[in-house]
Amino acid sequence: MQYDLEKIKAQFPVLNRKIWDKPLIYLDSAASMQKPQKVLDAINNNYSFSYSNVHRGLHKLSEEATSNYEGARLKISKFINCSEKEIVFTSGATTAINLVAYSWGLKNISAGDEIIITIADHHANIVPWQLIAQQKGAKIIAAQVNPEEDFDAEIIKKLVTDKTKIIAFPHVSNVLGTVFPVKELCKIAKECGAISVVDGCQGIIHGTVDVKKLGCDFYCFSGHKLYGPTGIGVLYGKYEILEEMPPFLGGGDMIDIVKINQSTYADPPLRFEAGTPPIVEAIALGEAIDWVVETGIDRIGKHEKNVISYGMSVLNSIQGVNVFGTAPNKTGVISFTMDCAHSHDIATIIDREGVAVRAGHHCAQPLMDAFNLVSTTRASVGAYSSNQDFDKLGEALTKVKKIFGV
Repeated sequence: MQYDLEKIKAQFPVLNRKIWDKPLIYLDSAASMQKPQKVLDAINNNYSFSYSNVHRGLHKLSEEATSNYEGARLKISKFINCSEKEIVFTSGATTAINLVAYSWGLKNISAGDEIIITIADHHANIVPWQLIAQQKGAKIIAAQVNPEEDFDAEIIKKLVTDKTKIIAFPHVSNVLGTVFPVKELCKIAKECGAISVVDGCQGIIHGTVDVKKLGCDFYCFSGHKLYGPTGIGVLYGKYEILEEMPPFLGGGDMIDIVKINQSTYADPPLRFEAGTPPIVEAIALGEAIDWVVETGIDRIGKHEKNVISYGMSVLNSIQGVNVFGTAPNKTGVISFTMDCAHSHDIATIIDREGVAVRAGHHCAQPLMDAFNLVSTTRASVGAYSSNQDFDKLGEALTKVKKIFGV
């Protein structure tokens, strides 16, 4: 089936906007995807006509809301091929990783243990492990990354010792676009008795994720990067591991029986969903997944890789532009610098041309430090992105050079 880009773009109202009287060219999808009308309608309709708290009421609205909320959990479980009992709703991917760190980590990490991460990890998959390591007297081991090559699982395998308890890594680097060999890395973790924690935020949006085939213990992702709303994230965890983990937060809905001096807790996943959850956000994420499935996640991923390949050719053709991250199998993002201008100046100037990009360290300061960079400009794509977007970016960068007298 042909990829009907114009039909897809028509489903995103924001793409009709003009910025500084120029058509919006949105190349900041790695920071947050725009939302299709289907998702916007779900948010509006559920707040307007079906809103209630979940799991607590016997009235019709509560039953509808609970059914829709749990229906979203089921959609997500089918999307990544697991049981709905293995899907924990959180407020975002950051909270999902912290949940694993504090619930599994505090219970299982001891002084002298080692936690392996990579220098390409987002801060959300670094700082929680630092906090646990500091509390427990454990050690952080960081795997190096070559921005010009696909990641070799042997790099992490060589770091494994009998002290390794956690191997945490991104599915796809949010700066380099490098795709990590998730299945191989999870196998390494299993063989050494460690758990694998995958930051899937930049992976789940670009192709099929089957957690059973990957063999991961935990896989975390956010809703807003998957065409859904903010305020909702997902933690997949193997049920037998979740079952042994203590609660992350205490409150309503995560309990079984509460007494003054002690309580017993609900089974997963509700054990980890204290208080009123992000109800409409979860339902809208379910609608976003419906949209992705209808459009075809692998068709989207193939289209995005083609656009990234074209974008690389455009940027490489401009003298004074330096692309950072050239692994052969990369996807999703292109980070670059310019000889003549700081990334913040670049982003500010091209915004006047209607082009939206990200500038800064992208919550990846260790990666920047490793290659003596302070920041880069990052262009990133979604289902609605096109080759023409990069043509416009190229024209805008030419204006940057002109402004700086190059």
